[in-house]
Formats: sequence, structure tokens, C-alpha cells
Amino acid sequence: MREPGFENQESKIENVDRSPRHGNQGDRAPAPAAPTIPASLTIAVSRETGSHGGTIAHRAARKLSWTVYNQELLEYIAQEGAFRQGVRENQTPAAAEWAEHHLKLLLREQKLSPHPSISELARVVLALGAQGECVLIGRGAGRILPAESTLDVRIIAPLPDRIAYMSQRLRLSLEEADEEVKQRDRQRAEFIVTHFHRQPADMYQYDLILNSSHLGEEVCAELIAQAARAKLATRERNGGQWLSQGGA
Repeated sequence: MREPGFENQESKIENVDRSPRHGNQGDRAPAPAAPTIPASLTIAVSRETGSHGGTIAHRAARKLSWTVYNQELLEYIAQEGAFRQGVRENQTPAAAEWAEHHLKLLLREQKLSPHPSISELARVVLALGAQGECVLIGRGAGRILPAESTLDVRIIAPLPDRIAYMSQRLRLSLEEADEEVKQRDRQRAEFIVTHFHRQPADMYQYDLILNSSHLGEEVCAELIAQAARAKLATRERNGGQWLSQGGA
């Protein structure tokens, strides 16, 4: 028969045996790494009028199962207080800090107009870019977001093809469509020059320039999706860190 209290003593011995030895810290799991900001890649699509850029952007987004924000939606969110506030409230503190840092950097380097409406637009674009996995069409998104976490795409097409497309789409004569295409191109170029101090035709600012007349919508969309996957794979090989612009 065991002496009274022996069970308690045995339990204490077992606990001692299970305790970490000298210099052994037990099975402590490493602290989880802080989430990287931006959380994923963003695709910014710039396009010539009538080049099928919007359609191609939507096709690429479907291939990646990402969300699309077109020019009109970006403007609406930036101008409507409730929607703008909703975007901000969905940000983590780290993402909000990252977005504000890049906004101040753009303003300090005079790469962004200080006009309040443009600042609000930039805040919305940066908030979306902080979470990634989205395709932004127009509104200078590629001039706002940092190059390392953005796939900057330009869709082009020969002028006659663009005029013919807009004539059919808007049911205009070729002469009317010619003027419509040129006017929209001028307005888009003026917006970029005025508020971002860049020229849309500067080919060196883009990661990918695609001629939709030569390649077609489907091939252009597939190339964008493949380039996005390749850029994300490069990040994974770099330990989940974004490479700085020009990095190997």
C-alpha cells in the first residue's frame, strides 16, 4: 500500500521530469513575422482610348480572381465621404501608416499635385494598393503606387484601329470617332501631366506595354496574369519581401 501523499509526490516528480532542462527553453514557437505591406501585388492599367484596355483589365482580373476598380469607381470612392471612410476603416494600422508615408513621399518629391481632390484619390489608390490583389484602371494609379509592389501596364493600339472601334462602340461616324479618340487621349494625357508631372507616352515607366491590335484581348490578358504571377513568385523567392526598383 502506498503511503498517503505518495501520489502527489509522484506527480511532482513527473512534472520535474517534463520541465525544460538547463539551457532548454522548451517547445517555444517562433514569434510570427509581421505581415508585409503591401500584402500582395496590384496591377495598374493605363490605356489609349479605344485600345480595349478596360476589357483586357477585366479579363486579367478574372484569371487571377482579383477585384477590378475602374476609373469611374476610383473617382467615386475618392469623392464620396462615406465610401472613402469605409476604405480607410478597413485598413490595418500598419497599412494606413504605409499609405500615408507614400503619400507624403509623393508630395515631398513633387510627383503628385497638392490639390485636395488628387490627394484623396491618391489615398484611396494607396489604401487599395496596401491590400493588393486588385486591378486599377486609369486615374494615374501606376504613378501613385510604388514600383516594387505594382505591375504597371500600358495598353496601346494603332490610331485607325482605335477610331474604328470607338465608331462601332459609340455609333459615331469615323470622323466623329476620330475627334472623340483624340479628345479623350488629350484629356487623359493632360490629367497625368498636370497632377503627376509625367508623360503617358514615356515607355520606360511601364513594366509591360501590349499592343492589343496585334495580340488580341485574350493574349494580352493572359500575359498580364502571367507577369503578375511571375512578380509574386519573385517576391516569394525573396523571403516574402518586395524587391526595390531595379533589384535583381
